[in-house]
Amino acid sequence: MSKYTTGEIAKLCHVTVRTVQYYDSRNILTPSELSEGGRRLYSEDDVRKLKIICFLRSIDLPLNSIAELFSEENFEEIILLTLKQQETTLLEEIHERQLKLQTLGILTKELKTMQHSSVESIGDIAYKLENRRKLSRLRLLLFGIGIPLDIIEVTSLILWIVKGIWLPFVGWLLLIVSLGTLITHYYFKHVAYICPQCHTIFQPKLKEAFFARHTFSLRKLTCTSCRHHGFCIETYNDFTKKHPE
Repeated sequence: MSKYTTGEIAKLCHVTVRTVQYYDSRNILTPSELSEGGRRLYSEDDVRKLKIICFLRSIDLPLNSIAELFSEENFEEIILLTLKQQETTLLEEIHERQLKLQTLGILTKELKTMQHSSVESIGDIAYKLENRRKLSRLRLLLFGIGIPLDIIEVTSLILWIVKGIWLPFVGWLLLIVSLGTLITHYYFKHVAYICPQCHTIFQPKLKEAFFARHTFSLRKLTCTSCRHHGFCIETYNDFTKKHPE
């Protein structure tokens, strides 16, 4: 059976001699025997073991955990569970990094829409992003209510045109106007706007907000604090949290 010195096993497994010596000092990879001259000699099994150690280190498994794995009798079963756990951890890290990357993209996009960038404007965007999920849920709720009503109204209009039956259309029209008014009040009660000039979070009057020019995330309003008139950032109305300085 082949025997390998410290340098030879290090070369076979593409690590440094110091790494092999370190694993030896930690009792993770001890030599199978010593030569008459006191040289450490490693077997084929030791080579396979070192390759496993290198693989486990490549997926960021701590040395303490690796040492514990090799000390267990049912090594194969435990290592499979460990690998599965490590896979879950890495997937969670990937998900977190994807969210951070998405946030960076949104931040960059928002900053491009502003004429002047500052620490305060970045704080405004950070506040908006913090409440972004709440605002998205609010919009989805309103879309979920509005789309079925629109479908029913269009169907009743077609029925009026084709069959001459107008009563359902009038009934649904009255209902939609009533619900539309309630939905509008509900929406603007649960959203607020960040002034790009003084960075105040405010709620405009319903009439102004309803008729103001707007995009999906901006609305042209007059700030209730500094009276600046321009596009303000829409966010979820959460006055329980302080606006970031």
